[in-house]
Amino acid sequence: MSTRKHDSIATDDGVDIHYVEAGEGEIIVLVPGFSQSAAQFKKQVDGLSTSYRVLAVDHRGHGESGKPDHGYRISRLAADLRALLLALDIGDVTLLGHSLGCTVIWSYWDLYGSDRIKRLILADQGPIGVKELAPNARAEQRGAMFTFEEALGIAAGLRSDQALETSRAVVDMLHTPELSDEDAEWILHQNLLLPREHAATLHLDYCGNDWRDVLPRITVPTLVIGGAASVISPDVAEGIAEQIPDSVVRIFSAAEKGSHLMFWENAELFNSVVSSFIETGRVT
Repeated sequence: MSTRKHDSIATDDGVDIHYVEAGEGEIIVLVPGFSQSAAQFKKQVDGLSTSYRVLAVDHRGHGESGKPDHGYRISRLAADLRALLLALDIGDVTLLGHSLGCTVIWSYWDLYGSDRIKRLILADQGPIGVKELAPNARAEQRGAMFTFEEALGIAAGLRSDQALETSRAVVDMLHTPELSDEDAEWILHQNLLLPREHAATLHLDYCGNDWRDVLPRITVPTLVIGGAASVISPDVAEGIAEQIPDSVVRIFSAAEKGSHLMFWENAELFNSVVSSFIETGRVT
């Protein structure tokens, strides 16, 4: 296991974006999901840094990054990711996004194309934020977790004196029953590092997007990951792979702990799948 290094870069609007880095070689940049932190990728940083240079980023407001009172929208997070790549002068990177992290990658592609990107790994995210945005689309092409009403309810809960209970309910959707109480509480704590008012703002922006037009324009090798035990149907990953030219898909079975947090609950297999794709363009 390589030694982890913590550092940060400053964005053009003066926000410190924290990242953790370990290892040498081909570069993997890990992009977390909604209200999650770089620390939640510690099993990937430790496991993959034996062969690669691995960086995990905290979005603004998240984890150890600065917590300004502005910029909690997907496009701004994509610009922050761009700022990180430019500040470190790194290119030919593998961007690995989980959940909302996938939408940050799609926004990056929409804004900057393939610049500095060698390949993509997209873990368990649909291209549509809420179900009403595409009422006639096949379920596997949507992947929306919420209706508008549900999305508004979560945002209201995050802004109320029920913020802790709302946050806990969201986290509880993401993992299998086998996850230990200790791990669940730690993951909840990581989520709470993003101030709940900002979490509500980001959640509503996330829910208002439709990325279907981006998928066919992706031109780099792409791995799409889904989970049979996830809150998002594995059909969503299959549907995304159909839309991205020459992509491959890997569905984690229920026996493989294929929850939304499969990268945490079965880190050894997840890391093996990532490494296989980077080395061969195929998956195990």
